[in-house]
Amino acid sequence: MKKQILLFASIVASTFAMAQTKASFGLRAGVTSSTMKGDAMSSLNSLLDYTNGKVATKPRTAFFGGAYANIPVGGVFSVEPGVYYAEKGYELGGELNLKNMEFLGVNAKAQLQSHYIDMPLLLKANVGGLEVFAGPQVSYLAKADLRTTAGVLGFNVLNKTIDATDQLNRWDAGITGGLGYQFANGVNIRASYDHGLSKADANKNFDSYNRSFKVGLGFSF
Repeated sequence: MKKQILLFASIVASTFAMAQTKASFGLRAGVTSSTMKGDAMSSLNSLLDYTNGKVATKPRTAFFGGAYANIPVGGVFSVEPGVYYAEKGYELGGELNLKNMEFLGVNAKAQLQSHYIDMPLLLKANVGGLEVFAGPQVSYLAKADLRTTAGVLGFNVLNKTIDATDQLNRWDAGITGGLGYQFANGVNIRASYDHGLSKADANKNFDSYNRSFKVGLGFSF
């Protein structure tokens, strides 16, 4: 993984060096809908030590934002490196039946709140304002928290947050791609999908992978 990251960083640096006079820059922010695929249930259960219970998973809706550069490489094509802060994770809810606290299982929820630095390197085609893009992405996990809440008869009887950073892989290599539209005034809109390829579990005991949909609004200078 370290070799892949160094290679990725050298490609980004070389791209900037070769075309720094042609580059334009911009800012982008929006919302994410993230989850985990694979053995995500088992991975989160291992952190919380649940007994068997009726649970359901759902995506976590959160925020992303950052900066990017657009570097023309010929015709309708350009290269777009970027750096973004992105919140990811997912939720479990239902009858979780926490050990020694089974009476709380009627209304309980666990939320994995992970904070990443995403660094995509996109190849983009712009045809009359319509943009199609795809490329690799390296992500660094800055912090991850696991929040558990539970209530009985409308009363909140459990609200606990623990640091789960060490339980997750610090680096994630993946691919991303999507569609967008660039307006003449510099404003752009974009929808993309991130597909993590590295196991999220630090010990690699579970095949859990990050997945995210993003919708954002940007402005190019």
